[in-house]
Amino acid sequence: MIKAAYRSAVCAYFLMFLLPVVISMAACKEEKKEKRAPRKQVDYIKKIEGPSDSIPASIAQRGEVLVAYADCYECHKKTARFIGPAFEDIAKRYPVNDGYIKLLGLRIINGGSGAWGNVVMRPHPNLTQEDAETMAKFILSLKKE
Repeated sequence: MIKAAYRSAVCAYFLMFLLPVVISMAACKEEKKEKRAPRKQVDYIKKIEGPSDSIPASIAQRGEVLVAYADCYECHKKTARFIGPAFEDIAKRYPVNDGYIKLLGLRIINGGSGAWGNVVMRPHPNLTQEDAETMAKFILSLKKE
């Protein structure tokens, strides 16, 4: 008999005090969801304008092989952003010319950060400048006109 009275008291306490609190908390969550502004899509590519040259298919294929044998695919994908930017996004940003090919080759060798946010690219000091530039040519060959 005491247990039944105790259960009744607990149920009454729940209905009188806790249930309104739970309902109001749920209502607040719904209000917050409605008040949120849609998140802006930030364009992180920041395209650099300039004339572009063409890259011969044989050089692009050689660069693709070098990329496959290096550790590039641990952080990059061809079409989707992963840890680092997608190769296609890199191709969208930079014009295809000798200056940017040399710059990207140096970035592949020395590593760096800041160009694509806070992600740090590891250095690849065992690559030659020629191989790094060939890899950069492959990446820039993915540019879609």
